[in-house]
Amino acid sequence: MKTWKVLKKELLQNNKVVEEYKRLDPHYRIISQLIEARLRKGVTQEQLAKKIGTKQSAIARLESGNANPSLEFLEKVTEAVDSKLIIQTK
Repeated sequence: MKTWKVLKKELLQNNKVVEEYKRLDPHYRIISQLIEARLRKGVTQEQLAKKIGTKQSAIARLESGNANPSLEFLEKVTEAVDSKLIIQTK
């Protein structure tokens, strides 16, 4: 069985995979930062959901990458974990 590091290195030899990886990178970076902020705050998905008036499943979809959240939703989530949403362009 290959480790993730070995598999990732092999996959990134393919230019199409590299393109898609770069395209999805900002999406997954946001997700990682949201999860980190929630964990730092010591809040469960259920607690976060209640705090912003949604269901735990909505938070789970967000954190798994299976959602296309609005800016308003992201702002609610970040405020609930005492963070700030900053959008930066290159």
